[in-house]
Amino acid sequence: MSAAQLLQYLLSGVATGSIYAIVGIGFTIIYNSTGIINFAQGEFLMLGGMIAVSLQAFLPLTAAIAGAVVVTGLVGVAVQLVFLSWLKKPGVLRMIIITIGLSILMREAALHVWDEKVHALPPWSGDETSSLAVLGARISPQVAWVLAVSALMVAALTLFFRFTLTGKAMRACASNPAAARLCGIRAPWLVSLSFFLAAAMGALAGCVVSPLTQTQYDMGTSLAVKGFTCAVLGGLGNVSAAVGAGILVGVLESASISVLPLAYKDVVALTIMLAILLLRPQGLFAGMTRKRGPLGRVGGA
Repeated sequence: MSAAQLLQYLLSGVATGSIYAIVGIGFTIIYNSTGIINFAQGEFLMLGGMIAVSLQAFLPLTAAIAGAVVVTGLVGVAVQLVFLSWLKKPGVLRMIIITIGLSILMREAALHVWDEKVHALPPWSGDETSSLAVLGARISPQVAWVLAVSALMVAALTLFFRFTLTGKAMRACASNPAAARLCGIRAPWLVSLSFFLAAAMGALAGCVVSPLTQTQYDMGTSLAVKGFTCAVLGGLGNVSAAVGAGILVGVLESASISVLPLAYKDVVALTIMLAILLLRPQGLFAGMTRKRGPLGRVGGA
């Protein structure tokens, strides 16, 4: 394998892994705030892409993407308020079944609202013929957008948690829910905010990747599995580790194409997840994971 081919696989893997990392971060945000592992997270990417495609028919691309992000974020809040907020200290198995059921419900609703066809947003700038040369490898402008948007989302989320009062309140709830409530922090509002952030980030990721991979009503399941793999690999509750895990999964998946048939690409993420669950269930970066506690109930009593 030449150096140019190796770099090509690396760039492709980093771009794909960035999307997986965003899904993994969505898992982590909700898990930190509520203790829930939300298996409907992948459907937020699908909804973001689908809604943006519909809005783009009569709005400029930028406005369509912004509208899709806001609407999908509100869907995330609605999911939390309607289906989860009334549950008091639900068991892990019950929450897994509920979120998987929500994933199926959202997927079937998308099938009826749209159709089973493949849709796609236009490239944000340029096209495949205007790809950029990087040390012998080729990278399309949309891949550059994927990398840039993913990096900006991670940076913005990091700054939000570290330097804003709301972000610090969310971290306080994750660290010590009882003490946070005694300090007057409104836990129910923060739970809804966590669902909004996770859904909105997923929607933006779905929009930026749509010109590359296209968007279909059933794309969320595969993304949820790979995002969960990243969250587990990094150690549930650790945002920065989820980013590194996502890039690692993307690079390994991309490299596997050179030695395995394309049909086996999805097996890589499943194999990694099973290996981590069996050999190191606390994740590779467990030492970096902050202590997390649920908010007593999903609605944050």
